[in-house]
This record gives sequence, C-alpha cells and structure tokens, in this order.
Amino acid sequence: MDKNKIETLGDNHISTSINTPLRVDAFEKSDEEKIKNIQSHFGKIMEELGLDVSDDSLSGTPYRFAKMYVKELFYGLNPKNKPKLSVFENKYEYKKMVVEQNIAVDSSCEHHFLPITGQAHIAYVPKDKVIGLSKINRLVDYYAHRPQVQERLSLQILKDLQNTLGTDDVIVMISAKHLCVSSRGIKDKNSFTTTLEYGGCFSKKNKRKEFLNLISS
Repeated sequence: MDKNKIETLGDNHISTSINTPLRVDAFEKSDEEKIKNIQSHFGKIMEELGLDVSDDSLSGTPYRFAKMYVKELFYGLNPKNKPKLSVFENKYEYKKMVVEQNIAVDSSCEHHFLPITGQAHIAYVPKDKVIGLSKINRLVDYYAHRPQVQERLSLQILKDLQNTLGTDDVIVMISAKHLCVSSRGIKDKNSFTTTLEYGGCFSKKNKRKEFLNLISS
C-alpha cells in the first residue's frame, strides 16, 4: 500500500466495528511464546536502529519490552483478563444519576503505538441493577490496555456497561492527550481530544447537560 494512503487511513480513524480487530488465532500462543517472539523481533529493530544490544544497558531491553507489551500495556486484548463486573439488586430503588468521574485512562494509539493519557467520566441511571464503583474503573482500564482509537474505546465501555446493567441509560466521556499529536507530526503540546457516547435518557439534551454540569463543577 502507498505510504501516503497509509498515513491518510490512520489519520482518518477508519474502523469497521467497535470490536478491536483481532486475528482468529490471536490466543493460540501462550503469553510466554508471544514474549519470546516479540523479544526476538524487537531485538532486530534495535539492531536496525544501530544499537548495540550486547551492551549491559541494552541487553535486557528486548525482553523487558516484550514482557511489557504482553503483560502490561496490552493485557486488555485477552478476554481472560476482563474484570468480573459485580452487579447488585437495586434494593434502594435509586433512580437518579450515578457518576464516576476522573477515571484514569492509560492507553495506546493503534496507529503509532504511542501513549494516550487522560480521564474518563461515566454516569448511569440504575434500573434493576447497580454496579460496584471500582468495577467501572477496572472496565475502563481493561479496554484502555490494548491498541486503541478513542472513539472505539468510548463505545466499548458504553456497550459493555449497558449490557451489564441492563439499561441504555449510560453516558461515557473521555478527554485525552495523544502523544502521536504532541510528539510527532504537528507536535501540538496543548491539544486534547474529547469523545462523548451515550444512550437512553442521555439522548435528551437536558440530561446530558445535567451530567456535564456535574463533572465540571
């Protein structure tokens, strides 16, 4: 593919689904096998850059890099790592908005594999179920720890919470800085990106306004 077309496709954030694009054999290899293979490949990249991988300071870098990718930065690719989302009966019959804000977002851009860092603000209006608040944080962390596009990340969190809670009354807002913008290309150090996804009662302007007023207060 022409390199200019590759750049354009990436910048346009084209995606065919809210699902992360994975191969059918994505999890046939163990984590240990993946780490071993990535270690070998990244060592070659370092050599191509002209680095001496036999140097004491660099010799362990390929392994550290591979382990970081599989076990830390992209642990969210594997469904077995998805947190258990404990829900409880809404015995209080609470029907007003529940807001969890300033949730840390620590992700990676799937176009350049550079960091995306920011915050998520999430609210829902309970029906029959409520969820432990820390579970919302864990869900954000899980979906963030994979190569991502911010729009998709917002939708993945929204749809999962809607399915778990049995209600469309959920809203997800993410504001984040993309290092692919601040450290390369235009090198704009000050800009950030905000996405807003919602359903149910939050489709009403006054309900969205209530949410936005709460997280800005």
